[in-house]
Amino acid sequence: MSDGVIRILIVDDHPVVRAGLRGMIAGEPGFEVVGEAADGNAAVRQAHDLQPDAVLMDLRMPGGDGVDAIARIADEVPGVHVLVLTTYDSDTDILRAVDAGATGYLLKDTPRDELFRAIRSAAAGQSVLAPSVAARLMERMRAPANDLLSAREQDVLRVVARGASNREVADSLFISEATVKTHLIHIFQKLGVADRTAAVTAALERGMLEL
Repeated sequence: MSDGVIRILIVDDHPVVRAGLRGMIAGEPGFEVVGEAADGNAAVRQAHDLQPDAVLMDLRMPGGDGVDAIARIADEVPGVHVLVLTTYDSDTDILRAVDAGATGYLLKDTPRDELFRAIRSAAAGQSVLAPSVAARLMERMRAPANDLLSAREQDVLRVVARGASNREVADSLFISEATVKTHLIHIFQKLGVADRTAAVTAALERGMLEL
């Protein structure tokens, strides 16, 4: 941050959204848009090159999604703070973004003045969450770990943790392979992960499984 001006990088795959944000921010004293990117890979490059104080990051974009970009920026350019600005507010999206290192998470219907306050907070490294997002995270934190997964989902994950394939899980639990796939989808959603290995790791970390 130079001369008290917050330097901002806008990342969104929709040119109209980028233009709208740039126009809105341009009218606010103390802010400067220093760059734009249309996908996560470009966002990482721009974060390296421009060293902005805050990045407004969409989540789902072709050519490199926002969560991967957040994780890379947090790892490679730790002084750059990422504020998610998206239309998606599912538990999975929120958890993945926060776990990746996002400083804040807002929805695109956030009022202008709240967005500006959030940008200032994010640039200072302070966490900021949309009220609905904060409520979801609090609900997740209050829930006992084992209450997240049904007994059957825990059974499936226990067998998966032994390295079993979907067919082997089905045979072991006397259910169909399609049912196993359905259980895994629900497990991934509840744990905020994208694959089997991450699900087992998350379950171990939260005390749901013991090997």
